[in-house]
Amino acid sequence: MSPAPRRGVLRTVREDLAAARRGDPAARGDLENAIVYSGLHAIWTYRLTHRLWLARGLPGARFAARVIGQVARSVTGIEIHPGARIGRRFFIDHGMGVVIGETAVVGDDVVVFHGVTLGGRGGEHGPGARRHPRVGDRVVLGAGSSLIGAITIGADSVVGANTVVTKDVPPRSVVTGVAGTARPRSGHEGVPPL
Repeated sequence: MSPAPRRGVLRTVREDLAAARRGDPAARGDLENAIVYSGLHAIWTYRLTHRLWLARGLPGARFAARVIGQVARSVTGIEIHPGARIGRRFFIDHGMGVVIGETAVVGDDVVVFHGVTLGGRGGEHGPGARRHPRVGDRVVLGAGSSLIGAITIGADSVVGANTVVTKDVPPRSVVTGVAGTARPRSGHEGVPPL
């Protein structure tokens, strides 16, 4: 995933609201969604904290980003490290318990359900160290799934509920089970098209 070009705040908010409508059949309207969807609150806070995290030469910016992120976690139940890289139209449905680690990279049009972890493995430190998953575009991460380590989930894949993934997943796959097993997607997995 390449760095996203800067977009206007209003355009980003509209895209996020559209992603909520597309990702949740129970979504009633933009105003209600903007007020009550904790996933939207979490991603909007993340977008602010990520800018602070990247602000070079602004003393205390990273500390402020972490503090704001922790306040958002207390309110939403969703923890997104400000160093993570998250693409456009990202939607978290019923987000309680979602954790996204510092070096995670998430593509565009990804849908995440509650209890998902994009966690690290090992103690690699320093610039360029990758400890967390990379998630391709148009991926759906089922409730309670755990993606652990510097793995890659290929585009257009579905990770089933409560699946534990510790190895790379090819594009257009479905992964299920503990010590997740991948198979090609048939297109009939009951997941709405993104």
